[in-house]
Amino acid sequence: MKKIFLYSLIVSLGLSFTACEDFLKEEAFGKPTTEELMQEPENMALLVGQAYAELKWLHDHWGYWGLNTLTSDEARCPVRQPGGHWNDSGYWASLNSMTWNYEGKAIEFVWDKCIEGANLCNQIRSHIAGYKDVVDEDQFNRFEAELCVLRSYYYYTMFDLFGRIPYTEEYVTDKTAQFPLIEATDVWHKLVSCLEQHTPHLPVADSPSKSQNYGRVTQGFGYGLLARLYLNAASYGVTDVNDANNKCVEYCNKVIDSNVYSIEDNFFSNFVVNNENSNENIFVIVENGNPTFDSQSWDKMSNKLRVNLLTQHYAFMGLYGLLEKPWNGFAASSQFLALYDAKDRRGPCPDAMGTDIDFQDINKKYGWFLGPVKEDGKIAVDENGTPVEITRTFKSQTQATWNDGARLMKYETEVNPTVNQYMDNDFVLFRYADVLYMKAEAILRGATNGSLGEVLGLKDFQMIRTRVGLDEYNASTLTLGELLDERGREFAWENVRRRDLIRYGRYTGDAYLWDFKARGVADSRKWFPIPKKHLDIHANDTKPWTQNEGY
Repeated sequence: MKKIFLYSLIVSLGLSFTACEDFLKEEAFGKPTTEELMQEPENMALLVGQAYAELKWLHDHWGYWGLNTLTSDEARCPVRQPGGHWNDSGYWASLNSMTWNYEGKAIEFVWDKCIEGANLCNQIRSHIAGYKDVVDEDQFNRFEAELCVLRSYYYYTMFDLFGRIPYTEEYVTDKTAQFPLIEATDVWHKLVSCLEQHTPHLPVADSPSKSQNYGRVTQGFGYGLLARLYLNAASYGVTDVNDANNKCVEYCNKVIDSNVYSIEDNFFSNFVVNNENSNENIFVIVENGNPTFDSQSWDKMSNKLRVNLLTQHYAFMGLYGLLEKPWNGFAASSQFLALYDAKDRRGPCPDAMGTDIDFQDINKKYGWFLGPVKEDGKIAVDENGTPVEITRTFKSQTQATWNDGARLMKYETEVNPTVNQYMDNDFVLFRYADVLYMKAEAILRGATNGSLGEVLGLKDFQMIRTRVGLDEYNASTLTLGELLDERGREFAWENVRRRDLIRYGRYTGDAYLWDFKARGVADSRKWFPIPKKHLDIHANDTKPWTQNEGY
């Protein structure tokens, strides 16, 4: 049975939210009173659940996911000829080559949606504060913690891209209110402080049940995000924390010791259409593939998951009986594909295999598609009369063919959908595999509260490799450099590669080059520019906002 969609409007409570544009409105509804309703955990859970609404915008190619993915080595979006498909005034090319400027639409979209999400958390928090004295103390602390940790994630996505952000824990009704841009180091400390204070009040994912907490922040997520922040502290410019690696291990251990999560026997089971039963996924965006309420134009963010449409060739429409023709855009760089061993099921399928293999069978599929697209045993031919055979390499950034570049297939495609124009798979934001690999890296970087032998002895840790057909790691094969490559293979297009490359010093400069990346990329590109619209709004503040270095 498909999971309940948590982020619907609350009708029964008579409460209305409109993405922070209006005040919280309470309508008279007679008895029972609002105080009585708020004493029921189910009602407060529904109210707090509205704070997740803005998350669904962040996984789009015009959002946080797009900025992360297209500016690393894991994805390319070339201009495809004939037709100049995906030209879009050079926007995607600027992300691939790392030559973007402050006018990029996604930069403004992400900023706005993260602010709206954080402010929505603050709005609901200010509302439930009025019932603190009439509800159970533990119940109140749990829901306040949920709002604060979720707000931290909205701010984290901003912080990860921009560094300097207008962090506030107050509910803001005036968009022009004067909140200064806080320096990256200070933002990091605020995020860590908030997470450390509130995560202990969150439920463990299986208490009282996994289904009740599904799609919501739990202790596993809060501690996992803390581990990520500590592991990346230096990459964010934080230099006043001496035990960052130890703290990373400490918080990884809290997730591990909860005994809630485990590595799935099959890598691809985390990404099937009905992936709500995964024991590995810690935090997801709950999806609804029905196109209802999705009226965004081509150059705007969408609140629908469109990863498969972005990457699959136009010919996949007939192959899978889709309701919408795929967009034939995103693909892997040739350097990224080279990270995979030929035996690795997360990697590209053998070139000649094509769709003779059933990519809907998780026991047969590979992570990336190469080769011929076949229909009824024959190679499909596109509208130009060209056989559809997906290749590893690109002719060039502006003269790529429709067939250039391997296509990501880790997310299952729904075959012959009757309703879903978009993907119904829940989008994975955080997995247990990440926790295990972060612990290993922190130890390799010098943490003293854990040992490599301890990690290597974990069955789940070794299963991440053995389940895809590779050998277990040992003390000689598990190195920092190998772990960077392995994280790329394991978490392709899961919002971690860009920060991983920054942490390893391989994002800017010429130490590591990939298809279309410009030479001599300055270190200032580790941050995106503050949107000009907001610089203009705050130009006359007591402390005027200033642009990030290099823009």
